[in-house]
Amino acid sequence: MPTVTERAREPEPLSQFSVFIPNRLGRLHEVTCRLAERQVHILALTVLDTTDSTILRFLVDDPDGARSLLGEHGFPFSETRVLGVEVEGEGSLKDVLHALLEAELNVHYTYPFLTRPGGRSALVISIEDQEVAEDALRRHQFTVLYQGDLSR
Repeated sequence: MPTVTERAREPEPLSQFSVFIPNRLGRLHEVTCRLAERQVHILALTVLDTTDSTILRFLVDDPDGARSLLGEHGFPFSETRVLGVEVEGEGSLKDVLHALLEAELNVHYTYPFLTRPGGRSALVISIEDQEVAEDALRRHQFTVLYQGDLSR
């Protein structure tokens, strides 16, 4: 009888949460405290504010927990797939951007991780074609991060 080999599961991509909150005193604190109460840790964060509202973008170690909590408390949010990549040293950002430019990819935005297991620096990148970006970065010897790399 022939041996059957199962295909490896595709790694789970990073899910960025974008939470829309009024630009009022204490709202950012409220969101972060509610996540912390559930042991959902924010690993990367950026805040875009306007006069009336704020968009809080973040990655967490427990996307299911974040999704559940945000829904329960009525926080309007969306989820987007983003790319995570480890960077080392001062020239690394330039090299990451060079690899993406070489692949003719447009970067929408980027922000750093606050913390990473193992203490290595990393970036979150929103980009037009995630699969092409992953391939380009791997060809240039960069480590692409997946949700399993962030979960505790």
